[in-house]
Order: sequence, then structure tokens, then C-alpha cells
Amino acid sequence: MSEPLRIGLVSISDRASSGSYEDKGIPALETWLAQALLTPYTLETRLIPDERERIEATLKALVDEAGCHLVLTTGGTGPALRDVTPEATLAVADKEMPGFGEQMRQISLNFVPTAILSRQVAVIRKQALIINLPGQPKSIQETLEGLKDTEGKSLVPGIFAAVPYCLDLIGAPYAETRATVVEAFRPKSARRPASS
Repeated sequence: MSEPLRIGLVSISDRASSGSYEDKGIPALETWLAQALLTPYTLETRLIPDERERIEATLKALVDEAGCHLVLTTGGTGPALRDVTPEATLAVADKEMPGFGEQMRQISLNFVPTAILSRQVAVIRKQALIINLPGQPKSIQETLEGLKDTEGKSLVPGIFAAVPYCLDLIGAPYAETRATVVEAFRPKSARRPASS
């Protein structure tokens, strides 16, 4: 039996972490992952304020101590003075993965011109992929799944299509997705028979 995929979810918000606002980021991610992943997984969730040192420490702990293979953050990626999630993420990185941020902005530009103000990044730290996602639940789903036509056919791939193969390449457990939500792309040589 292979080890389960360990996923860290981090919602970064001054208001939500202080209790003055209901966090919507972590529930949105939990719901989406339950629909998208066929592979067994465990979750580690954190709700923290927009403080760079706190964000860095949380990301390090999730990867180095909790052993997460994938960490998804939400919030703190805009141009406002308190938005420091990308800086904190880059500070703990071994490698930057710029394609994720590029594709997220490309997807969001189909909906709002202000998508160019988003500064999401993705990085590798040790055996983990860390991705900054937008703060709004609708935007989270759009960037993960991509754009589909009325029949559900993919028009623009979401970023999660590339996540399972990236996890393969860094030595994380093999992850399978539900194709009706998001189809994981792998070269033929990297595919395994579907588990029943």
C-alpha cells in the first residue's frame, strides 16, 4: 500500500484569522479536492494572518515537519501592502515554477482585466509543490479546473492538470484525478493503470 498524498491548505487573511470574517478559502479547497482527487489523501489546514514571517514558518512546517507533498495557499497575492504571500513563498523555495502563475493569470484574464494584478507563484521546496491560489472560491475553482465549454470539454487547461505529474517528478505519491473535474496530464510512459 502506497503512502497517502499529504496536502497542506493555508488560508492567509488578517480578518479571517482574527475571527472577524468567515474563512471561505479552506472550505472551497476541501470541497474541490474531494471532487477532483481519486487518490487517498490527508489534509493539514492552517488559517493565518498576512504576516510574512508567519507565512514562511507555516510553509516550512507543513513541508519539513508534516511531510506535505502539496501545499495550496489562498489569499495575500494582490498588490496591497499587506499582500506578502508570494514573497514568503519565494523565500522558502528551492526552485521556482513560473508556469503555474502564468497560467493562473491567463485563465483569470478570461473573466476580469484585473487578473494582471495577481502575483501568484508556485515553487518546489524539498519533496513538495507549493502553489499560491487566488482568494475567492470561484477564482480558486476556475484556476484549478480551467475553462470548459457548455458540454464540459476543456477549452483552457486548469493548473491542476499538471500537478500530478509534477508530484511524480519530485518523488511524491502517484495522484489520480476525476477526469470530469480535471484530467491529469502525464506522458504515456508515466501513466499507471487506473486503480479500481
